[in-house]
Amino acid sequence: MTLTTADFDFELPEELIAQTPLANREASRLLILDKKTGSIEDKHFYDIVDELNEGDALVMNNTRVLPARLYGEKPETGGHLEVLLLTNTEGNKWETLIKPAKRAKVGTIISFGDGRLRAEVLEELEHGGRIIEFKYEGVFLEILESLGEMPLPPYIKERLEDPDRYQTVYAEENGSAAAPTAGLHFTKALLERIEEKGVKLVYLTLHVGLGTFRPVNVESIEDHAMHSEFYKLTEESASALREIKANGGRIIAVGTTSIRTLETIGTKFNGEIQADSGWTDIFITPGYEFKLVDAFSTNFHLPKSTLVMLVSAFATRDLTMKAYHHAVSNRYRFFSFGDAMFVR
Repeated sequence: MTLTTADFDFELPEELIAQTPLANREASRLLILDKKTGSIEDKHFYDIVDELNEGDALVMNNTRVLPARLYGEKPETGGHLEVLLLTNTEGNKWETLIKPAKRAKVGTIISFGDGRLRAEVLEELEHGGRIIEFKYEGVFLEILESLGEMPLPPYIKERLEDPDRYQTVYAEENGSAAAPTAGLHFTKALLERIEEKGVKLVYLTLHVGLGTFRPVNVESIEDHAMHSEFYKLTEESASALREIKANGGRIIAVGTTSIRTLETIGTKFNGEIQADSGWTDIFITPGYEFKLVDAFSTNFHLPKSTLVMLVSAFATRDLTMKAYHHAVSNRYRFFSFGDAMFVR
């Protein structure tokens, strides 16, 4: 049976879309979904410790979100432009989205922060994006930290008072246009408790692109073109995961970005775990056979999104929809600053 995008739709009241993060990261609610029995339990995120066993590996994405939204102006006209950095393509060149795009023709100069940072539009892309090249003195990331804003998803309307709440506590590798939000629930204290239980903490990197928020606009999911994202698994992490597997432990992924990285590597190396880096456009839908991931935590995702399809590939579409309907009826908070589910 060919699944359609409509098979992954559900009613979501707008008031369930979390606009602000909770004061305490680990106080979020946690829905436990057991794919073997179909059971659903309502807990809190700090209870995730009880779901992990000694000898397991907890795999987390240590990407760091860049303050990638910049506000600039055209020096010759004073016209205002909003620039969203997507991908560092080469040197000081970036793929971007610019609003309003019609003001950003090739050759346009944009000035940010009284000229501390300048950019020239080099190329117009098919999907409306622009390649720009920055010119500056000093350290680019330091300038970006002082001038840029966090690029919150389009469904979050509230201003974020503390930018660190859109970073995981283990964020390290600069490069994301969005946070790996399943990791936002962890505190350093909670990670210490997990380690004390004998669970190995393992890190990988996948730089999240804004394509993760792109809706699926085709009827048949087979026709959807997946976005590409850069990933990296170091030899240290690969070795740790091989040892966990060899000793009978489980690989438990934190978030869909960790799942996509692990399954890209598992697919590429026929179920073997090897250090690797590159670009992935893996699209995991029902019928996919998981190579490495044994369980995972994730937030609640957009209706008809590729992320709901990924969860359905692991837990079946019927069980995933059952869990989502339970979450809606029990007033769970959805999306980036919302609650979480643990699927085992």
